[in-house]
Amino acid sequence: PADIAPIDTDVRPEGRGLPPGPGPAAEGAPLYAAKCAACHGATGREGPNDVLVGRDSRPGFPFAQDPALPHTIGNYWPYATTVFDYVRRAMPPTAPGSLTDDEVYALTAFLLRANEIITDDAVMDRTTLPKVAMPAQKYFTPDTRRQHPARPTPTPAPKPQP
Repeated sequence: PADIAPIDTDVRPEGRGLPPGPGPAAEGAPLYAAKCAACHGATGREGPNDVLVGRDSRPGFPFAQDPALPHTIGNYWPYATTVFDYVRRAMPPTAPGSLTDDEVYALTAFLLRANEIITDDAVMDRTTLPKVAMPAQKYFTPDTRRQHPARPTPTPAPKPQP
């Protein structure tokens, strides 16, 4: 447990695992410009890497019919907490895990605001972020399977008798 604790940083959809700290969207804008825009474009719509900002105005969930549609935060991601989790663990790609929790909250707020999901004055933290209603959430089915019970340590196979 002591070895695992420092790397046990995943965040669940309901918010379990979110650290303390706040992040307003306004503080995320300069962070985005400095650490994200080179890969995702000045507004998150240009690339060259994944497009992060944009909403598809067609009704329903058109990705099954047109896989070329960009899977943006605003039209595809089911949970706001997943944005936080991914940014904290994997971004920026040149230094993953280098952002502080407050910076990740601010970047998450900025991206949610850019996708018109939260208001300009919203502040994301461990209480507010799990309450964000993502536009595509209704198209995902929660995994309601029970947790798999822990398997006991395997017993070594008996040595063959001569």
